[in-house]
Amino acid sequence: MNDSSLPPMTIHDWFNGPYPARVRIAVAEKDLQAQVRFVPVNLWKGEHKAPAFLEKNYSGTLPVLELADGTLIAECTAITEYLDNFAGPPTLTGATPREKGIIHMMSRRAELELLDAISFYFHHATPGLGPKVELYQNRDWGLRQRDRALRAMEYFDELLKTQAYIAGAAFSMADITVIAAFIFAAIVKLEVPTHLTALHAWHARMLERPSVRAWHTMVEATQTAMRR
Repeated sequence: MNDSSLPPMTIHDWFNGPYPARVRIAVAEKDLQAQVRFVPVNLWKGEHKAPAFLEKNYSGTLPVLELADGTLIAECTAITEYLDNFAGPPTLTGATPREKGIIHMMSRRAELELLDAISFYFHHATPGLGPKVELYQNRDWGLRQRDRALRAMEYFDELLKTQAYIAGAAFSMADITVIAAFIFAAIVKLEVPTHLTALHAWHARMLERPSVRAWHTMVEATQTAMRR
């Protein structure tokens, strides 16, 4: 629910980054767009590794949430948990102890086994963000992570044969994590095998969510503006 009384928030990110997408989708799901100002940090120019940004987040990763009092919160899971405390559906991180535990577990599995694995593949087995950012690459490690991601896709496909969403009966932060993995897979041209029909059907449904459609529309509009 949009609440104009909430203090303003700043999110430092890059418009089409898979990890920033997780938080942008969460912001849209919670209808908090009016309270958020997005500040671009260009991944391709290595701005996230520059000293000025490292003062905000020493790990040099995006996104970072900056509150009105100067508090800085990094990590997509932590940011989503913070946003989820504001009123309005959906509850992305769970309402009961059981829900919270299952959602956190499934989001971590999606992160470690799928999204992060694709990220490692991108940074190690492809040109990644270029030589100014990719100071060390291990191609064999990157290819192993690609295979790990493919195994995770099989796992989530089996899961979605028996339940509607990644963590059970309702849309959650875990679904957003797998959506981001699809975004990253498209960037690195890692095909999601066609025989994973349950996973593809789930993704088709996710693409129809207003928050996800809004993200794709924003990316297309930004890319068009940048080409001018």
